[in-house]
Amino acid sequence: MRVLLVEDEPDLGAALERSLKREKYIVDWVTNGTDAWQFLESSWTQYTLAIFDWLVPGVSGIKLCQRLRAQHNPLPVLMLTARDRMEDRVMGLDAGADDYLIKPFGMAELLARLRALQRRSPQMQSTQLQVGNLILDYQTSTISVFLPAAGHQKIPLTAKEFQLLEYFLQHPNQILSRDQIIDRIWQAEADFNSNVVAAQIRLLRRKLTEYGYDDLIETVYGMGYRLNTHET
Repeated sequence: MRVLLVEDEPDLGAALERSLKREKYIVDWVTNGTDAWQFLESSWTQYTLAIFDWLVPGVSGIKLCQRLRAQHNPLPVLMLTARDRMEDRVMGLDAGADDYLIKPFGMAELLARLRALQRRSPQMQSTQLQVGNLILDYQTSTISVFLPAAGHQKIPLTAKEFQLLEYFLQHPNQILSRDQIIDRIWQAEADFNSNVVAAQIRLLRRKLTEYGYDDLIETVYGMGYRLNTHET
């Protein structure tokens, strides 16, 4: 699940990014509306949710909402603002925001509101994604496997492993290049190194092997990696 976060306050933005990543969201954080609109124009279909601060530089959160809705874009939007007058709340909702959270707020409430937006989103027609016996549950952010002898077993994954397997499950039988995986999962993380993709896939394969999936993720030499559905 990928979130576009538009917040110009450094401390708040960093706290939101940390909390969202702990909940296994992939986060694109920008500090102005102009960059946010470029992200939305080029790849809005990659996003599950958006969080807009009302008063960011460049294009405001209100303007971003208005532009989205003018293009009939259904992306769910949570608006953040210090404005607490009823008139302001009405203005934000009328501009196209799906929900409205007044600063200061608790992180638990923000995460609960995001879960509620996901449930209502037309993009989330199903709360689960299933490929073979592997089941991804968006409501609980877990991946489980159905074993005939043991029933449903939750696979213990780190946040990065979850995001990586989710990406493969969303694109079964497709070759995903190293650059595509980096762009989707790691973006421009400061601690990124050139071997991280291969290392992370090796760790993921090791866990999947414990559940009988020895060759689920195939290395296509010179091209990337592929999830083979005939193995699921």
